Amino acid sequence: MPHETLPPTPAPTGPGQSATTVSGRPRIAALDVLRGFALCGILLANVKPIAHMVRTGEVTQPVVVASQDGAWLGLFVDQRFFPIFSLLFGIGFSLLLDSVRGRVPRPRVLLLRRILVLLAMGLAHMFLLWRGDILTVYAVVGLLVLLPSTWLPRWAVAGLAACLVATPLILGSNGVALVPGLFLLGSALTRYGVIDRIERSARVPAVLGLVFAAGAVPATWLQIRSGAAGTDDLSSWFALAGLLVAGAYVCALLLLLRTPLRSVLQGVFAPLGRMALTNYLSATVLVLVAARLLGGSPDDWSQTTVLLIAGVILLPQWLVSTLWLRRFRQGPLEWLWRWATWARRPPLRRAS
Repeated sequence: MPHETLPPTPAPTGPGQSATTVSGRPRIAALDVLRGFALCGILLANVKPIAHMVRTGEVTQPVVVASQDGAWLGLFVDQRFFPIFSLLFGIGFSLLLDSVRGRVPRPRVLLLRRILVLLAMGLAHMFLLWRGDILTVYAVVGLLVLLPSTWLPRWAVAGLAACLVATPLILGSNGVALVPGLFLLGSALTRYGVIDRIERSARVPAVLGLVFAAGAVPATWLQIRSGAAGTDDLSSWFALAGLLVAGAYVCALLLLLRTPLRSVLQGVFAPLGRMALTNYLSATVLVLVAARLLGGSPDDWSQTTVLLIAGVILLPQWLVSTLWLRRFRQGPLEWLWRWATWARRPPLRRAS
């Protein structure tokens, strides 16, 4: 979810940074781009599972297949974007904690209130719209793992992150089981100052991107092979391939942000990322509407249909987000979330 912001300043305040956070520090533009990019991929992965709620009221999990229509989802989309979103949640949590230290007497109480509000929104989303809601998971893990970790030294958080990411891979789990480790990894990266330097170097993301890509190729091949054979190690390879591909995506975007494509990437993904909560929840409603209009079983939808549904949703979301942020400081749900977090009404409209 987006980190707290004040109105953007008229000009950039540093390389790759514009606008300010609630504490007045430069907003890290790359995080908005990454969040918007991840949001697009999550929607692609969720179109069919959400649509199943119309017919059965149940969540279906993506199935990895070796070959047939839709197999590309298992290779490039499924489990490839939620790690980015989870990592960013941990980053945003720690950035907010840094921002409020010294500004409020009990910063962890503020963070607790923020998580509890997210839990309420997640439960409403889950019981009213879609059983596959991730906000509830994020809130529970935030309460049980992320908030308590703020009392630990950063080296302990980094060590726990490594253990909690590696353990599900060893045990053959994926999806939700990886969230605690990814949260702590994002927190550790922030506490070690990596996030503040995220756009200062091209060499680090280039080297890491090559490492991730080199690992992702055999891991994805093993995912395909185990999926076709129906072996028990599918989940492990699925999760590992997902993490490596997600890492390659992040590094590729960070490199592209240092090219002339930066303005295009910011224009396309940053508005979606800055209103991620609003767009995530509204996408569920729009997918359910699309499922009712199209009819039939979502399992019969081709990959082209899934792409079209996602595109028809993302395009108006991007347009609304872009226009909204020209007049307002935050998205509507982000603003309500901030209001509940701080227990006082923040300004919404930009100063003229």
